[in-house]
Amino acid sequence: MGGGGSALRVCSDHRGGINWLSLSPDGQRLLTGSEDGTARLWSTANGQCCALLQGHESYVTFCQLEDGAAFTCSADCTIRRWDLHTGQCVQVYQGHTSIVNRILVANNQLFSSSYDRTARVWSVDKGQVSREFRGHRNCVLTLAYSAPWDAPCVEEAEARGLLVTGSTDGTAKVWQVASGCCHQTLRGHTGAVLCLVLDELGRTAFTGSTDATIRAWDILSGEQLRVFREHQGSIICLELVEQLLYSGSADRTVKCWLADAGQCVRTFPAHRRSVSALKFHAGTLFTGSGDACARAFDAQSGALQRVFRGHALVINCLQVHGHVLYTASHDGALRLWDLRGLQAPCPRPTGKRSLSRLFSNRVACVTAVPLQPT
Repeated sequence: MGGGGSALRVCSDHRGGINWLSLSPDGQRLLTGSEDGTARLWSTANGQCCALLQGHESYVTFCQLEDGAAFTCSADCTIRRWDLHTGQCVQVYQGHTSIVNRILVANNQLFSSSYDRTARVWSVDKGQVSREFRGHRNCVLTLAYSAPWDAPCVEEAEARGLLVTGSTDGTAKVWQVASGCCHQTLRGHTGAVLCLVLDELGRTAFTGSTDATIRAWDILSGEQLRVFREHQGSIICLELVEQLLYSGSADRTVKCWLADAGQCVRTFPAHRRSVSALKFHAGTLFTGSGDACARAFDAQSGALQRVFRGHALVINCLQVHGHVLYTASHDGALRLWDLRGLQAPCPRPTGKRSLSRLFSNRVACVTAVPLQPT
């Protein structure tokens, strides 16, 4: 355990840092968005670049890959939709007046958040703004969409859908998508809201902040349900897996929490800089860090299984497909790592035992192989 990982391939086609990495729903393609103002499509079958998406006039902040199209957003204030077969831009979404920070495609709707203090929803096909969500007093950084689980049809889901946004003004807001009205303002954080995730039913939001806390909210009532307080630095990223919430922090750790209780049941140390990315896959927790390394931990025991060294700068995003880990870094490289040989996770205990009984609060043992200076 803890040994170094071998890189299957290093893709250095971008001429600037990679800000985001998206995996298609069918697992056949990857999309990278870069500081060089371009996005690139990659085949997961052979790691080859299969399309260069050019057109943005500034750096690409985020990207999302769907089965039928690729979407990118940029500091040039626009969003673009791209044809996957030709690599051509087929739609430009214009209207934001500052950097577009995040986008989300859901229910045939395109949502965006921006430094212009607004979020917007667009008609995917027509490229027109359907609604603007105004009310935040500072940049809108992150967003999530809640579709009603009991909606009988797409039209009903769109009519009752809710958008949740997080801002540097320290609040999160819940919006009625159909009307554009603010349904709830979630107040409690004393710093910027950097990340948020929703539970499977879309009823509970978890927000992470520069105030070093995570907070859980009922998005319908606006009630703050609980506060997660053990981190010593900003919460940079969140990953929710069933009833377990993983949080990556500027304090150089990842913590695992019982989502419905707020109890910390595991701490994953070993990082030498902030934890910048998280990905849970098949019992393994993968992390990316400002120390330019990715790591694989057994999610249940907390044991460090492997360290992936090779990047020169912070790892911004992770994806896993099959036996390959994909890491995208601010050094401009996309690296593919062989995951074969990772220790299989321990079998889960059977029976109706409390989740808190399945974990020890001891810090994971990571002393098997000391990390080399990066």
